[in-house]
Amino acid sequence: MDLTALNFRHLRVFAAVATTGSVVRAARALQVSQPTVSAQLHALEAALGQQLVERAGRGLVLTEVGRAVARYADEIFALGRALEGSLTTGVLERPTRFTVGVVDSLPKLTAYRLLAPALPLPTGTRLVVRVDKAERLFGELASHEVDLVLSDHPLPPSSPVRATAHPLGESPVVFFGTPTLARRVRRRFPDALTDTPFLLPVEGSVLRRSVEAWFRTHTVRPRLIAEVEDLGLLQTMAQHGHGCFAAPAVVERSIRRQYGVEIAGRPRGLVERFWAVTAERRLRHPAAIAIARGLG
Repeated sequence: MDLTALNFRHLRVFAAVATTGSVVRAARALQVSQPTVSAQLHALEAALGQQLVERAGRGLVLTEVGRAVARYADEIFALGRALEGSLTTGVLERPTRFTVGVVDSLPKLTAYRLLAPALPLPTGTRLVVRVDKAERLFGELASHEVDLVLSDHPLPPSSPVRATAHPLGESPVVFFGTPTLARRVRRRFPDALTDTPFLLPVEGSVLRRSVEAWFRTHTVRPRLIAEVEDLGLLQTMAQHGHGCFAAPAVVERSIRRQYGVEIAGRPRGLVERFWAVTAERRLRHPAAIAIARGLG
């Protein structure tokens, strides 16, 4: 890896290719020739010793390394803009970043509820929030690319990552549905759940496993309409009458207000737990401490 050959121009060209998905469109956006874009892109790959893009049909997509380099490029450009602004204003203090990874199985409303106590950050601190798969975020925690991961589960015992899971608390899980569907289910809850249309997260998620275990314990068999990875989309589908869904009661008001749904039932004993996972044993950053105290 020859990082002495790495320069700002290489990253600019790479960022344009990453954004447009094409050498042609990147050249057009940068107002340079296509051979120039190709040469700069190849120079960056040679300097890093890694392939950053690969062909997909008629376009280009980022490799896993390419996605990581794109994130670094974004930060480098942001620092460049901050430097330019500092020189203009005469204030040369660099803002610090506190980067939080949010596991994609956490509903966005729940993630916001957990993050909200940290939003009044100390002066000079900027919050950066990234959403991704748990495995990737835990790996980036180990490489110090993120400072804290919000998750619905701690690290598994077999994980090679050395980190500490700080419990944030737990919330009862509630079943929601459109007003008509919710009223029908409430009359004979939980028996009325049998054959009731239901929307669940995809297999493997903690909430999915917990809800299905509760169904088995109470011998009810809802009719599974769809398994949806994006929980915002799942809740929108429920809003339009396609089935009931489960969500933590800690965001009950927000869900009812945003999606116009009502409580279909409160399953006793069904809870969801939340964790803040960090590389350090004790929480020291003010934002991390605020998150840890948020549900208390």
